[in-house]
Amino acid sequence: MLNWEDFEKIEMRTGTIIEVKDFPKAKNPAYQLKIDFGKEIGIKSSSAQITKLYKKEDLIGKQIIAVVNFPKKQIADFISECLVLGVILEDKGVVLLTTDKKTENGKRIA
Repeated sequence: MLNWEDFEKIEMRTGTIIEVKDFPKAKNPAYQLKIDFGKEIGIKSSSAQITKLYKKEDLIGKQIIAVVNFPKKQIADFISECLVLGVILEDKGVVLLTTDKKTENGKRIA
């Protein structure tokens, strides 16, 4: 079981998607994202399997929640620097976790 100290180690932060590209080399359909997490953290890249429910143009400017302190992960020829969070709907796709209201990028999720 996870304890409170373990949970506090996970840095979930708000960020805004600023760039979206197709990722044809990914094993499963995915986009390559660039996400702005504000001055302290900066811009990070992520691969996200969200192609079933989101078009590229609809993602630009969307504020999402991601884990920013996992180790980098290589996916095909791409380095993913954070984990975008979402709800898995089995065969229907992934629904992104977002903020109810816009906040400053990089704010920590409690």
